[in-house]
Amino acid sequence: MKKYAAALVAALSLAAVAAPAAAAEFTKGTVTKVDTKQKKVTVDHEPLANLDMPAMKMVFNVADEAMLSEVSAGKSIQFVAERVKGKLTIVDIK
Repeated sequence: MKKYAAALVAALSLAAVAAPAAAAEFTKGTVTKVDTKQKKVTVDHEPLANLDMPAMKMVFNVADEAMLSEVSAGKSIQFVAERVKGKLTIVDIK
């Protein structure tokens, strides 16, 4: 029985390590507005698979204020969005 428990723990550990990598799926979009005062970015984006959302234009918070200097209206981006404290937030951008 201990063998099975050890195997289960090992499998769950591997799954926990692999899960974040799968969650970081980048989505393509075009920035339409940057609001530095509110620390928000409006993006016209493709479907967000991880959030089960269709393509649309919407406003996102940014996880790090420094991201605001990386974007401008009209710029094409790839980003990762997640719900952070109930708010749609860009957590990674390239």
